Amino acid sequence: MSATDQAPGPATRPAPRLTLSLPDRSTVRPRAEGRLRALDGLRLLAALMVCFYHYAGKNGEVAQSWRQSPGVKFPTLSQFATYGSLGVQFFFVISGFVICMSIWGRTPGDFFRSRVARLYPAYWAAIVLVTAAGLILPVVSAPLRSDELLVNLTMLQQPMGAHRVLGVDWTLWVEVRFYALFALCVVWRGVTYRRVVVFCVLWTLAGVFARVADHPLTDELVMRDHAPYFIGGLALYLIHRFGGDLLLWGIVGVSFLLGQRYSVTALWHPGMHGDFHRNPYVVQAIAFLAFAAVAAVAVGWTSRANWRWLTVAGALTYPFYLVHEHLGWFFIRVLYRGLHLDPYATLAATVLSMLAIAWLLHRFVEKPFGPRLKKSLKVRRD
Repeated sequence: MSATDQAPGPATRPAPRLTLSLPDRSTVRPRAEGRLRALDGLRLLAALMVCFYHYAGKNGEVAQSWRQSPGVKFPTLSQFATYGSLGVQFFFVISGFVICMSIWGRTPGDFFRSRVARLYPAYWAAIVLVTAAGLILPVVSAPLRSDELLVNLTMLQQPMGAHRVLGVDWTLWVEVRFYALFALCVVWRGVTYRRVVVFCVLWTLAGVFARVADHPLTDELVMRDHAPYFIGGLALYLIHRFGGDLLLWGIVGVSFLLGQRYSVTALWHPGMHGDFHRNPYVVQAIAFLAFAAVAAVAVGWTSRANWRWLTVAGALTYPFYLVHEHLGWFFIRVLYRGLHLDPYATLAATVLSMLAIAWLLHRFVEKPFGPRLKKSLKVRRD
């Protein structure tokens, strides 16, 4: 028998290939999309958390506005307000959910135009308002040099090493990096269930490895401390759209476990004392509630929360978030030190004034100029 007549031996059999397969959701009928008004309410709640932190939960410029530490001025309220800084992480979970929802089925160009038109008109108006307030009362917001002021218009002042006009700008830089990373890794090829899942898993691993590397560049690229909140929001949107399974809930669970670790290490350390000390267990509980609140929206438990005023609340959130800090300190000085209002009346009047300014920005800046900017960014075909 010749060699060609011999039966193939074990050595000639093809080696088995190891593949990682994800559930095929292409045949799953997605949940009908509609306005999730409960998310709008959660966004305003997160903004109010940050607002009360800036007015009654920290020292610094706000203490100068009150002429003493808010911990002394509001001994009970300040104990709750100091945890308001976690509203930022709450925002990031919501942002992961909303971005995945809003970009599904759209092109990279649509994504770019929608983000620019959504972020910049109110942002530019807030820069002008806070700069003007700083010229009137420099102790609240010291005017910047012209070169720093102009670079603030790009929203890239933080990597450029310039001082910020708006104190909350650092969170916008985090959001911009999330948009860029999501666009390059997912939106560019088209948003699908599998691509979002792979992105969540790889981003989680990249964040862990970045912590081991402990290098500024990798930290900036993968946002190791903030990534778990965005990733949790992305996975929760997939649960909302396709239904939950062990994989998606596992991503949410791991994101919470990593996120709460960052929140505790950032906001608490052994031996903390003074007006604004935080309990690590309370920090963990608030981080959990941030995930749980968005999860409740994802699984449909908030479907009855369909009141129209929540849409208005969602529309006011972004401009309110932009202007509340420095303009709020300005109003506290005027109302409390100038008009001698009661501290709690001053606090309430300041919050309501910031909401009123936010409505004006939404009505006269965002609504007319956002759509125009979006339309003008559309690339013309030859």
